Amino acid sequence: MTLTGKVYKFGHDVDTDAIIPARYLNSADPAELARHCMEDADPSFPEKVQAGDIIVAGKNFGCGSSREHAPIAIKAAGVSCVVAHSFARIFYRNAINIGLPILECAQAAEEIMEGDRLEAELESGRIRNVSSGKEYRATAFPPFMRDIMDKGGLIPYVQSKLE
Repeated sequence: MTLTGKVYKFGHDVDTDAIIPARYLNSADPAELARHCMEDADPSFPEKVQAGDIIVAGKNFGCGSSREHAPIAIKAAGVSCVVAHSFARIFYRNAINIGLPILECAQAAEEIMEGDRLEAELESGRIRNVSSGKEYRATAFPPFMRDIMDKGGLIPYVQSKLE
């Protein structure tokens, strides 16, 4: 699967409060969470993000609390993938559990700029900056983890196995 989108770039240590502020955690509705996604990091993000767009960030993306609301908000906002230098471990697991594709690649996170257009291939881990022509390699997910993400997350994956 190849994901294509415009880049929104964020720095290091973007915590879950910046991804979805705690004041909105009284809702579990993905559409409501999407309306506030990244608003403390970039107040205009919820209005400008389009389906398929890609977040690129620095080290330790998703640090802070263990709330699943953070990757849910990103996915519900239409973001197709997050590329980062590194992810907080609990965010990494939560992203896989809810079916949000993520790729770790330090060089891509450093060099890709806001507004660039990217293509990301989850099967190979290839990230291509369409704007610059430069290519990067992230560690590809093993097939069983891609299957979890392709099914939309851990619960749909398990349900498909039980059928």
